[in-house]
Amino acid sequence: MNQTPRGLNRTLLIVIGTLLTLAGLHGLLLLSLPAYADGWHRVAGDVHHGVESVLTATTLPGQRDSWLWIVIALVMIAIVLLMAGWIAVQGRGRTGIFARGQDPADAHDAGTPGTVSISAAAPEQVMKAALAGRSDLVSVSVTTWEPLAFGRNDEPTWRGDGAGLQIKVQPRLGAGPRRIAEDIAESVRRMDAALGQQGPVVIHLASGARTRMSRAERVR
Repeated sequence: MNQTPRGLNRTLLIVIGTLLTLAGLHGLLLLSLPAYADGWHRVAGDVHHGVESVLTATTLPGQRDSWLWIVIALVMIAIVLLMAGWIAVQGRGRTGIFARGQDPADAHDAGTPGTVSISAAAPEQVMKAALAGRSDLVSVSVTTWEPLAFGRNDEPTWRGDGAGLQIKVQPRLGAGPRRIAEDIAESVRRMDAALGQQGPVVIHLASGARTRMSRAERVR
């Protein structure tokens, strides 16, 4: 439901994982193969001399340092900005409006046009209240998102005509997930009838430490 760039995230994970694997393999070879360590020592020395030559050649008259350091600093700033932009696009799509439409009372009166908006807090609180008393749930989280529609090339595009709900619950250990999902779906149908607005709903049954450690209360 959100606009997380999953393709980019997977690519970055593959690249970073590959680099870390190569670095670990390189360290293992340095420790286990003396011949490899000696060869790498010679290569590192040649690289060091080459870098010193480049820095000397790019030092302006009257200056102590190379202007390449300025270029490197600008590149690092650009990388930081790109990382900040990458962080900003994670999980986008949250909205504070569940539904918005023209007020039927104003439809016949052109002099007082207006709209009616339902805040995202309304369905969120309704669903939390409907599920709050259940003994087979550890926690309930409800969030409102702008739904995505897929275009001609199966690329996600934003829709501005509605909102969807993501209902995330943690069942207690041993609770029946099918029954929980059916009860949540029934609660969603009652909420849609009460609010007069329907939208996509994602029901996520999660597990975690709280699920494994919690137990349902029993009467002795």
